[in-house]
Amino acid sequence: MNRMSHASIPLALGFGWHVMKGSFMNAIKLVGVALIVLGALGLVYGGFSYTKDTTALKVGPVEMTVQEKKTVNVPLWAGIGAIVVGGVLLVMGKKG
Repeated sequence: MNRMSHASIPLALGFGWHVMKGSFMNAIKLVGVALIVLGALGLVYGGFSYTKDTTALKVGPVEMTVQEKKTVNVPLWAGIGAIVVGGVLLVMGKKG
């Protein structure tokens, strides 16, 4: 019975571990940068707004919709936390 270990599967597919590790580290860096940017935007703007279409009245084929404006506030701790976690991910990505 010939079983391949999980570690040998990428090699059997033609991928070296260093290639997979490098791609993983690049993805971690990208997520880290995205978290830092989103955290900074959350701190600067404090939240965001969007509009939502809801059906107010529907009688047969006639339908009346209303646009509602919704506001989402981003807490201060969430913005700071995103920046900190993003910084940690960037540091982890550089060690690889």
